[in-house]
Amino acid sequence: MYAVIETGSKQYKVQKDDIINIELLDKEVGAKVKFDKILLVSDNGKVKIGTPIVKEAKVAGEVLREGKDKKVIAFFFRKRKDSKRKKGHRQKYLAVKITDISVS
Repeated sequence: MYAVIETGSKQYKVQKDDIINIELLDKEVGAKVKFDKILLVSDNGKVKIGTPIVKEAKVAGEVLREGKDKKVIAFFFRKRKDSKRKKGHRQKYLAVKITDISVS
């Protein structure tokens, strides 16, 4: 059984016991997370596609840790102007373990 969920304007294909890194939410480590935007659910070959979401599906998870992703460098350069700028950014994320996928 798997589901496609949307959180933080990104879509994730998840199964039970998967660990995914999602954008930072206002949750603490050990807190339960309930995803309400489920776009697709597949259960033993039976596929339910939402229009736009599947109302009777539920996906639950648990927050494992909070962390920072790899550094992304943004380098700006203007030729023949003696102008350049280098910036770095590390996006924060939550590691969430999927505990339950259910369709009623």
